[in-house]
Amino acid sequence: MTSFSIQNFGCRVNQAEAFGWAEEFERGGLRLEKDSTRADLVVVNTCTLTTRADRDVRKFIRKISRLNRQAKLIVAGCSVDGGRAEFEKISRAWLLLSNEEKGGLTSRVLADFGGRREALAQPWRSRALLKVQDGCNLRCAFCVIPYVRGKSRSFDSEEILSRARKFVRQGFQEVVLCGIHLSSYGRDLRPKSSLHELLQALVEIEGMGKIRLSSLDPRFLDDKLIDFITSSQKICPHFHLSLQHGSDRILKLMGRNSRVSEYGHILSRLRQRSPAASLGADIISGFPGESDEDFAKMFDFLKNSALTYGHVFTYSPRPHTQAADWPQVAETVKSQRSALLRKLFEEKRLAFRLTFLSQELEGVVVKKSGADGEVLTSNYVDVHVPSCPNEPGEAVKVKISRVESKQTRGEIVA
Repeated sequence: MTSFSIQNFGCRVNQAEAFGWAEEFERGGLRLEKDSTRADLVVVNTCTLTTRADRDVRKFIRKISRLNRQAKLIVAGCSVDGGRAEFEKISRAWLLLSNEEKGGLTSRVLADFGGRREALAQPWRSRALLKVQDGCNLRCAFCVIPYVRGKSRSFDSEEILSRARKFVRQGFQEVVLCGIHLSSYGRDLRPKSSLHELLQALVEIEGMGKIRLSSLDPRFLDDKLIDFITSSQKICPHFHLSLQHGSDRILKLMGRNSRVSEYGHILSRLRQRSPAASLGADIISGFPGESDEDFAKMFDFLKNSALTYGHVFTYSPRPHTQAADWPQVAETVKSQRSALLRKLFEEKRLAFRLTFLSQELEGVVVKKSGADGEVLTSNYVDVHVPSCPNEPGEAVKVKISRVESKQTRGEIVA
């Protein structure tokens, strides 16, 4: 039986795509091999969001080409869109597929390697990932994604609901809703729809467990949607926002058409409506033109905000984007500022976790190694359980017993 491995880089959407590919491969008679150096077929789902992402993709391709020379290599996604000619040089890929060509990936593979069809042998992930939207119509000055992913495209709601019902039948206790610009879901459909309407339908599915939202654009997050996602018992109290900066001047340069005061209102409302929610943000440090004053404004805003964690990206110029041609902030300054932000978010994350000491939280077992387990709570706390009786994918309650700087420990509540 032909074995396959999938290596993901980048966003939740890539993870959702890989989730679907793995299921189709196994139903088509292929066997999942978690060690890519031993697989007959290796799929690399790429990311070109940052210079580091591009570098990591190339490093892995070179590594797998050296350690598994016999494997059929498929390189797909954003990096191919951003530089197909370069990947033709550095890889010995059997297939190079752009984002537009990804749709035919599984049929192409199964036509050559498929065997007897069988039930899914083992889950690709402990939680189901559901891609509902792709592409983006916006043109932020720093972002290459619209150029490699194309315009915003929402999937039909009936198709989405059908897949969600299938996940429920398969026993998944959590579904992660993914999109390149999730907040704009439905605006391109005829008749128009919205993320709010989609969520209203999803939470009504019989047997539906928890629904976790991937990144939300605050420019599309109004009070009505905030009130719904914070009041539904089905939606995880975990909200991640693409804020990007905390200075009005830099937000304007970025082409974000938003103000820090608006961010403050959204975060305050989320916290007021959902006191135990984890609130996260994407933040870019060292954007062209960012002065000491701009950085100080951002730092103060983030420090005093309701955010509990953040993903800090050190700005790197991307091809086809406006900001790539602007005067750049010195690399040493970028690194120093990024380090300060990461330290701030480490402190905020620790303070947030400490509030749940001795409390019981709902979650899903996401990993098991021997007796040890890892639980991800609904409000996005990773909990190490030294003696976990449950298997990956099972919904549990976990009592937080210890909070350290790098780890949260707990025990399953019977």
